[in-house]
Amino acid sequence: MLAPGTMLRSGLESILNANKGALVVVGDNDEIMGLVEGGFNINCQFTDSALYELAKMDGAIILDGKVEKILRANAHLHPLVTIPSNETGIRHRIAQRVARQTDALVVAISEHRGTISFYKGLLKYVLRDTGFILTKANQAVQTLDKYRYILNRTLDELSALEIKGISTVNDAAEAIQQAVLVLHIIEELEIYICQLGSEGKLVNIQLQEINWDLKKEILLLIRDYYQPGKTLPYPRDILNHIQSSPRFEPLDLREISRILGYGYSEEALRVLAYPKGYRVMSKIAPIPVTVVDDLVNTFGSLNNLMASNVEGLTKVEGIGEARAQTIKEGFLKFHRDILDQGSE
Repeated sequence: MLAPGTMLRSGLESILNANKGALVVVGDNDEIMGLVEGGFNINCQFTDSALYELAKMDGAIILDGKVEKILRANAHLHPLVTIPSNETGIRHRIAQRVARQTDALVVAISEHRGTISFYKGLLKYVLRDTGFILTKANQAVQTLDKYRYILNRTLDELSALEIKGISTVNDAAEAIQQAVLVLHIIEELEIYICQLGSEGKLVNIQLQEINWDLKKEILLLIRDYYQPGKTLPYPRDILNHIQSSPRFEPLDLREISRILGYGYSEEALRVLAYPKGYRVMSKIAPIPVTVVDDLVNTFGSLNNLMASNVEGLTKVEGIGEARAQTIKEGFLKFHRDILDQGSE
C-alpha cells in the first residue's frame, strides 16, 4: 500500500516534493468517521493526482480502507485530547491521537521538516527517501556477501574438525555466532526491500542469489550440538533465544555454550563436542528426517556414522542396501571435498 511504486506512495511524495503538508486517514469505519467533522464529500476513485490536488486544502483527506476511493477532503478531525501525544506540530499531534484512538493508518506530511510520518496504533514510522534506502540496501548486499563468505569458511573449518573428531564447543559456538550475524543482515535487507517496493526488485534478486536456507542450517547445527535435558527442550526454542540477541552485536560465545547445555564458562568452550551428524547428513543424500533421526539414535555421533559400513547401515529401519551405499559414497565425497578445501 505504501511501498514505492504504489499510487498512494506516489501521491504522498508528490505532495512532499511540492513543499506542501497533508493529513490523510486510511479507513472509514464508524469509529473513524465519528471523529470527522465538516469538509466536502468527494466519493471518487482514488488516484495519486487527485490526492495531490485535494492536499492543497488545509483539512484532512479520508480514504476508504482499501485505498480505492477518496471519501472526504478538507475535513476536521477531533480525537480525544486526553490521549497522550509527544508530537509538537498540530497536524502530527492529531495524526498520532487519531491513530492511537482508532488503530487506523494516518499519514502526516510536514512541509517544514520535509518528512512523511505514518501512525498506526502506538507505532510511528518516518519515511526515508527512496534513494537513501536504496543506498543502504546495496551496502547491506555487499556486507552480506562478505559475511556469507566468512561463514562458509567457518562452516568448512568446522566440518574438517568434525571429521577428525576434534571439534570443541567453541568451534560450534563460533559457527552459530557467525550464522546468526548473517541472519540479522538478511533480516535487515528484507526490511529495506519491503520499504523499496517495486524499486527493490533488483536488490531482491541479488539477495536470492546469495541467500540460502540459513535458519535450517542453524537449526541443524543446534541439533548437532545441543544437550537435551540441560537446556531448552527444542532446537527451535534455542534458535529463537539466540535470534533475539541485539542486531549486529556478536553473541557471547559463553552464552551460546550455556544455551546449548554446556555451561557458561571458558572451560566449557574448550570441551570436545561430538556432533550427532544432522548437518552433514543433510548434505550427502536426500534422506527423510525420520530416517536421519533413526540413524543418529542408532550410531550416536557423526564419527560413528562415517565409520559404519553398508551392512551396519542397513540394520537401521528405512535403510536398504542402495540407500546405505549412497550414504557411504556421500560420506566419502564429503570427506574428500572438505580435505581438498582445507589444502587450498
